[in-house]
Amino acid sequence: MQFTALAWNLFHGRDFPPDPELFSWRSRLLRVSERNATHVQVNRDLRDEFAALLSRADWDVALLQECPPRFAAPLAAACAAEPHRVLTSRNGLGALRRLAAHFNPDLIASGEGGSNLTLVRAGGTLGRIVERREVAIHEGRPERRAMALTRSASGVCVANLHATNDVPALAAEDVTLAAREATEFAGAAPLLFGGDLNLRPRQSPEAFARLEEEFGLGRPTGPAAIDHLLARGIDPVEPPAAWAPERRELTVGGLALRLSDHAPVQARFETATTR
Repeated sequence: MQFTALAWNLFHGRDFPPDPELFSWRSRLLRVSERNATHVQVNRDLRDEFAALLSRADWDVALLQECPPRFAAPLAAACAAEPHRVLTSRNGLGALRRLAAHFNPDLIASGEGGSNLTLVRAGGTLGRIVERREVAIHEGRPERRAMALTRSASGVCVANLHATNDVPALAAEDVTLAAREATEFAGAAPLLFGGDLNLRPRQSPEAFARLEEEFGLGRPTGPAAIDHLLARGIDPVEPPAAWAPERRELTVGGLALRLSDHAPVQARFETATTR
């Protein structure tokens, strides 16, 4: 059985043009779109744009991080997928945060609150979701981190994590604990472990060596990557690779609208597991 997996940090549902001059205070405060010769930067709700891009992409399971909690149901519906959402941080007073983010997403930014969202396409090769579990990975400062553990009808298990950012030592602790929890959850079943791990193999080789030696999780995306799809008991047919920037762009008024500050990472795997 083969399946395609996608990992993507959604940047709290915002766009991220390559020209930093397009990030103006005028846009942030007054919601004015900024343009150059090739790209546009907008300050508005982009739920439909993210849904359109994800619905057209080829995947059986998508591991999404920094996903606005309010995006979960619409993204699942657009992609004909079953969702498993786990809230992460900054989700108190959720109704007020949702309202502020809908009106001015760039001003509130990550203050809207976040989630890890796993989507499994019901008509895909993995089958339906048969078990959902949430595991708190890090509590307290700098912020809460949680992992979504999902078991599919095919037997393949999926662990979706966003590890602590800007502190590699904490990220390594998060990832090690998450890998332990994920392998215990999966048992002997095939496991896909991924998301935004906030660890680069070039800078933290010991962390990735431990993932492979202790938990059997191998093949990071690349030496400088922080978004990974690691597998145990699953063979990579097409190893994890980041999309070219243009693949996450849509056209608005003749200009490119680039979604998120992360490129999706995609891979194709094969397992002998059958339903």
